[in-house]
Parts: sequence; structure tokens; C-alpha cells
Amino acid sequence: MNSRFLLSAPHSGSGKTTVTLGLLRALRDRGCRVQPFKCGPDYIDPIHHRTAAGNDSYNLDRFMMSDAHIRDLYYRYSANADVSITEGVMGLFDGTAKDQGSSADIARLLGLPVIIVLDAKATAYTAAAILYGLKNFDTRLNVAGVIFNFVDHAGHYRLLVEACEDIDIKPLGYLPANDSLHIPERHLGLNTANSETAIAAAAEHIKRYVDLDTILSLTESPAPARPAATATPSPQKKILIALDQAFHFLYPENVRRLAQWGQITWFSPTNDHTLPFQPDLLYLPGGYPELYLQQLSENKNMLRQISTYASTDGRIIAECGGMMYLGRSIVDDTGKEWPMAGVLEISTSMQHPRLTIGYRTFRPGNAEIKGHEFHFSQPLGTWPETPFFHNDNLLASYAHFYWGEDTTALNSGVFRQ
Repeated sequence: MNSRFLLSAPHSGSGKTTVTLGLLRALRDRGCRVQPFKCGPDYIDPIHHRTAAGNDSYNLDRFMMSDAHIRDLYYRYSANADVSITEGVMGLFDGTAKDQGSSADIARLLGLPVIIVLDAKATAYTAAAILYGLKNFDTRLNVAGVIFNFVDHAGHYRLLVEACEDIDIKPLGYLPANDSLHIPERHLGLNTANSETAIAAAAEHIKRYVDLDTILSLTESPAPARPAATATPSPQKKILIALDQAFHFLYPENVRRLAQWGQITWFSPTNDHTLPFQPDLLYLPGGYPELYLQQLSENKNMLRQISTYASTDGRIIAECGGMMYLGRSIVDDTGKEWPMAGVLEISTSMQHPRLTIGYRTFRPGNAEIKGHEFHFSQPLGTWPETPFFHNDNLLASYAHFYWGEDTTALNSGVFRQ
């Protein structure tokens, strides 16, 4: 069996993440090897995907990646899976410009059937018109079926089934509204802590109300061809990557590329008091440092060691929360200032939060590196909207960089031999 499909919706807030997580866990509970993917640059939903599926979730993004790289990622990681589920982003056709980079764009590129998650609250036969539009707007897409969310009762679902019959879309089940399925949100998205209870509850609801057998048969396809094997260099360097409650926004493919360059060791800037060794590269990803300011600021020995490492030509990559941690200080939402590592001459603040979001392209030297920026903190002073620090030993910005395809921008700097 090899089932492949993309879950999307008419708009954000329809519950597609909850349905994705429930499907991943329910199918895993069946004994299926389940592989998740995520459309777009989001690094938070994939954390939940991993919890639900037991496997890393990989981003598929047409701004940060070439089409060839997207195909390679998809077929490489889905090759050994029984079921591959790709969670869409926003509404089905919502892209950076019209439908460019949208869920529909990814589905077309990979030839994936689409299952719609439709918010059916206070809706009955009008669902036919909505689904008809999604099905026929772009005839290159295969809109194969629909799961209805927020359904009041079985009688309500029967009305929705009638709507599906009139437009020839397969109804695949429904989910009643249930507060136990709710994962609390933080300002950057769903809370990455303590999601297990909600995932388990979503899986039980999926098993009870959704037709898993029909989903699998409807989306079955030949096993994808395996990409040609590539030589894996022997890692020579020593790499430290921060991973704890304050720093954990990572693209798994970035980590795989780092592992080709060096041996990875994980450490906690929040809980550890010393660096485990002097690394050849220190990577500080984004996360929620603003929630752990006292612990980070009072861990003075760790701050001092990182500052000393930077001052002795240590190589560092820092993104968003990692960049904030490298700065002079972070101001919390009450106005209290917490000293940080002081490697960068920048201070940031949560006191007057404002959303900054969007794709970014940086050109250190003659190279290019792409990424995505998403944060509410702001730099203090007269910094540009997106501060970018780079030299032979440093790459730091509010953006989350993607080098899973191309390490050119790192080769002459932090990756140099």
C-alpha cells in the first residue's frame, strides 16, 4: 500500500492541522508507516506532525526551494512510507501571488489528490457550492474527497452527504466539535508543548467518525521511484545545536545537511551551564526565548562561554530567537530588560509586539540564501526591518534560513574547511 494525499481547506481556521494530526496518529496506531509533510515555511506544525507520526515532517516550499528539490524531498522521504500526508497552508489557492506557492501549487507539482477539510458549522447544502468551486476552479487538480469539521450531529452530516452526492465529491466522514481536540495557541502558532493529549483525542475522533479505509483506497498510488543515491561525505567537524524549550524551530533538512559536514551534538542554553566542548560550528535556531528570559539571563556562565566562543572566531548561525539571544538584551512585555550574550550590538523587545512576516532573500558576498521571517518582537533603535549580520564566522538574522538544498552561502563562511 502506498497512499499519498494533501489536506487543504477553503480558508485558515478550518481545522486542517487538527485533522492532519488525528489522521497521522490514527494511521500510525493501525501499524502504518506514516510520513508527514508541510506546505510552506511553517516550522511549528511540523513539530506536532513529528509527535503524531513519530517521523520528522519536511517542508515543501516553492520560494525557498527549486521544484527539483521539492520532488527529491517528497520522493526520498515518502519512498518507505505506507501513507504520506501533506498538510496545506492557508486556503487551497492562497499563495504569495495569487496561487503561487499555494497548497494547490504543491499538489499540482507532485500530482497529489486533495482532501478538503470543510468547516461545516452552521452550513448545510451551501457546502455543495463551496466544494463545487474548489473542485472546478482548476481542473488540473484532483479534489478527491472531503472531511467535514465542526458538525453538530449525525443528522447534520446526512445533509452534507447529500450536498456531496450532487457534485460528485466523496464524503469521508466528519468531526463533531470537541474542546479536547484544541491545542492552545501562542503568538507564533500552536503551542509546541503538551500537544500529546489533543493529538490522542483527535486520533480517537478520527477512528470513530472518519472512513479511513476509503481514504486509503481513494488515494492509493504506485510507490514513488527512489531518488538516485548520492555520496555522503564523512563528517569531520563538531557541531553544537541548541535544542530545548526556548530553542527548537528547526528545518530537519537543514540538520541533515549539517550532519554531512560534522558530528552533531545537542545542548540546552536554558538548562546546561557549560558548552559540552569547543565546537567548529554553533547553531542557535529560533524558538520562544521570550518565555524563558529569567532562566536564560541568569545562566551567566553559558552566556559568558558563548560570548567568549564568538570573540575567538567561533562560527555561529543564529535565527530569530537565536539572534535575540546573541544580542545585548531582550526586553519583556512589562518593560524589564534581561541581559543576553552581547555578541551582537542589538537589543530586542516584546513590549510593543508587531507582526513581521514574509519571505526574505539575503546576499552575503556573491552567494544567496533564502528564508522566512515570522515574529512579534522588534529591534530597539534604528535597525532595518530585518537585521542581517554576516561575516566569515557569523550568519544571523530574524529570518529562519533554508540551506537544505544549497549550502553555497555557507561554504565560504561558517562551512569553510
